[in-house]
Amino acid sequence: MTAASPFAINEETRARALEVMTSEELDILVVGAGIVGTGTALDAATRGLNVGLLEARDFASGTSGLSSKLVHGGIRYLEQLNFGLVREALAERGLLLQHIAPHLVTPIRFLYPVNHHVWERAYIGAGMMLYDGMSYLGGRLPGVPHHRHLSKRQIMMAAPGLAEHATVGGMTYYDGHVDDARYAATLARTAAHYGAHLATRTFVSELLRDGDRVVGVRARDNMTGKMFEVRAKQVIVAAGVWTSTLQDMIGDPETFEVRMSKGVHILVEKEKFHSLMGLLLRTEKSVLFVIPWGRFWIIGTTDTAWTLDAAHPVATRADIDYILGHINKVVSSPLTHDDVVGVYAGLRPLLAGDSDETSKLSREHIVSNPAPGVTIVAGGKWTTYRVMAEDAVDPAVNDLPLALAARVPASVTAKVSLLGADGYPAAVNRRAEWARRTGLGSYQITRLLGRYGSEIEAIVELIEAQPALATTLPGTKDYREAEVVFAARYEMALHLDDVLMRRTRLVFESRDRAIQAADRTAALMAAELGWDTARTNKEIADYTARATAELAAEQTNNDAEAEAAWHQAADAAVGKDGFA
Repeated sequence: MTAASPFAINEETRARALEVMTSEELDILVVGAGIVGTGTALDAATRGLNVGLLEARDFASGTSGLSSKLVHGGIRYLEQLNFGLVREALAERGLLLQHIAPHLVTPIRFLYPVNHHVWERAYIGAGMMLYDGMSYLGGRLPGVPHHRHLSKRQIMMAAPGLAEHATVGGMTYYDGHVDDARYAATLARTAAHYGAHLATRTFVSELLRDGDRVVGVRARDNMTGKMFEVRAKQVIVAAGVWTSTLQDMIGDPETFEVRMSKGVHILVEKEKFHSLMGLLLRTEKSVLFVIPWGRFWIIGTTDTAWTLDAAHPVATRADIDYILGHINKVVSSPLTHDDVVGVYAGLRPLLAGDSDETSKLSREHIVSNPAPGVTIVAGGKWTTYRVMAEDAVDPAVNDLPLALAARVPASVTAKVSLLGADGYPAAVNRRAEWARRTGLGSYQITRLLGRYGSEIEAIVELIEAQPALATTLPGTKDYREAEVVFAARYEMALHLDDVLMRRTRLVFESRDRAIQAADRTAALMAAELGWDTARTNKEIADYTARATAELAAEQTNNDAEAEAAWHQAADAAVGKDGFA
């Protein structure tokens, strides 16, 4: 049986999108394609509006692709008495798990070990009971089991890698788990499916004005170097850590400030810590998660102020030492630098307050209208992206011409599933068929279902047509060559780093930052996208320079040294701004 081809966004659709955006006035233009920007494009498109989206780099190339990979209510925010944020996030967690993206967002179980028999168990237990109770306040079932109390014996059986002295008992609870960059790419495809015009690698350099009113943008096509203009009745800025740059462009007196907080995570192989569940640990500043991630554990995060280049946050040896130091307090076999397979660093856009500590700044979001014709949405949590998008589109709609605004319905994204969600349960029940048709084992089919949902049929058909595409990429036991073809054909992967860093996560799942996979991945993309030898070699050289720069940065002691090491290695190979 041959299924219809998946909905595609690629070089061809990008060209058509730019043609539309430069030839007619849009209702809404979104600037930024992180999780909030792509969510905003979907929200506006599903209201029947004519929507465009411009992104300087790639979907989720910043904060949205470098998170802790959790969809959660934020149990630690209960201690800060931020009940509204927790309630809202828990409602969204249930929606994502059960309706919007059950193929991409899955339940994950955590252990919270305690060190005091009575008061700590009672205190944390009460918080978890409140967390469970609040998960029903959104009018939906939570989508995950309730918390449970465990004895020390039960914990040591389930998590034998935990040190004996690290606990006297504890509790388990559930949250959600997601590949953040994969989700953003699927969200973008879904927005395009509903009519949004998407163009990555387009840098907004100027706002167009008619008097005081913003009426569009001037931008550069980073693929060709050409400048162009896009006119729109409303511009929505969802720029994350670049919000201040856009505020300066608007002339906003910055009635609110976005500060950057760096979060670093490390990856170690599963065998380095034996446990059937993840861990949540308290630190002196925040919390530390140990999160299951395929064949690995993700351990993090740090939470420190970042005042350097927003485009390229880098981890330092001190960051890695901080994480290792905290996890080694509770594991029976200490982890070393040699155990660290990969590292990634991302920036959180936090709304500034009176505190000097970024761990205490607000995770809530704000929507501002600093000038006629423009709306800014900033701050927030990955989990609540859909609410942020709705809150951004609502005031933009209200500022549309009255005749048009009167016809625009309310947001419907709570009822819109992402591509791959429809038919997902039936696709799961066909695992034996997928295995027979591809020759892949049960683990690999389950993994592909968790990445593509019901669109797994397209991967299967690629492998049936070219059995060699079932081969794994160099340096991985999991990612198949067919996934590279899918990324280039259907997911607007335009550069090698789009695939190695975001469509797959090889960049932090391999010790060499996926350098050994670069040649083969580039060859597959070249065949799909028509690259010549010179373009292919440049893609490989640029990616290798970036990966080498990140490895160099991770040997330094502080942020300034790390950024200098990054630029010394990267700029020497590809020139200044080579990765803009």
